[in-house]
Amino acid sequence: MTTRTPEETATAAEPLRALLWDALLAGDEYAAADLLFAALDDGLTAEEALLDVIGPVQAEVGLGWAANRLTVVQEHAATAMNDRIIAALAHRSPPPGEERGRIAVACVEGEWHALPARLLAETLRLRGWRVDFLGAQAPTPHLIAHLHQTGPDLVALSSSIPTRLPAAHAAITACQAAGVPVLAGGAAFGTDGRYARLLGADGWAPDARAAAEVAAGGLGVPSGAVAHEPVDDLPHLVDQEYTLVSRGRTQLVRETVDGLADRFPAMRDYTERQRERTAEDIAHVVDFLATALYVDDDALFTSFLTWTAGILDARGVPARSLTPALELLGGPLRDFPRATRLLGRGRAALAPLTGG
Repeated sequence: MTTRTPEETATAAEPLRALLWDALLAGDEYAAADLLFAALDDGLTAEEALLDVIGPVQAEVGLGWAANRLTVVQEHAATAMNDRIIAALAHRSPPPGEERGRIAVACVEGEWHALPARLLAETLRLRGWRVDFLGAQAPTPHLIAHLHQTGPDLVALSSSIPTRLPAAHAAITACQAAGVPVLAGGAAFGTDGRYARLLGADGWAPDARAAAEVAAGGLGVPSGAVAHEPVDDLPHLVDQEYTLVSRGRTQLVRETVDGLADRFPAMRDYTERQRERTAEDIAHVVDFLATALYVDDDALFTSFLTWTAGILDARGVPARSLTPALELLGGPLRDFPRATRLLGRGRAALAPLTGG
């Protein structure tokens, strides 16, 4: 079979992506699978189907939800169909006979977005690896037990949500202490892998193809094989701000929601469901604040706030409600220098978007 250039692959995949998108929106899983099977018969490789068709379409599904063009139910349904189509492709495309080695692919504890990890697992399998795909939300103690039982060459650890970075750090450290190197990937680790490096991962890759290349080259002996504490990697944690904000999350959210009606009068007319959604939004703000304290990175917090402002605007909710929420959070955190700095940077980032 003739190898396609990246340009040829993109040209071949573009109409397939449009057809897959239409089939997913129509809820027609069989049509979606049939068009990919036909493309395989016409010369598209299984890896191209996974990474140049399904992967980009799934990204569009996420963007559609963020822009309020798709409901949560539509997003979930499309994701589930893509997951089943990947399974069907896996059974249609057997891996090479000789195995390169063994890799465990897992999502960080608390991470439920499993499709990126699934795409990686199938790509590695197609390239000759024996893959243990451990799915979403793999508790770290169970992951470590699996490593001791199976002895893989490496762990590919996936996370899409930055608030899972503290859990990722614990998993990275535990895997390395078990003698297994860690390859990190997913949006949570940053577009440039900065958080993977910060948390001591042995390698990072921006996508499945790059991860497969890193795996093929090997990661050697894990860099953190000697047991150590998070503060050894992140000395700023000694101030305890992350720990105190995390432990005080419930009270911080409650006090902020209670005070918001006075700062944002429109909230007085909210329904009970709208108040619940507001509390959920404030909880996310506190979670990202805590995570930014963990990695000591202002940009993680400010980028979340500007993204959230866009999400709220797309849903007809005034994004300016975020600013008084940050001000209210500043009260109980006034003796926390790094948290105070982050909240100030957050207000400054929102100002151009909210007229502040």
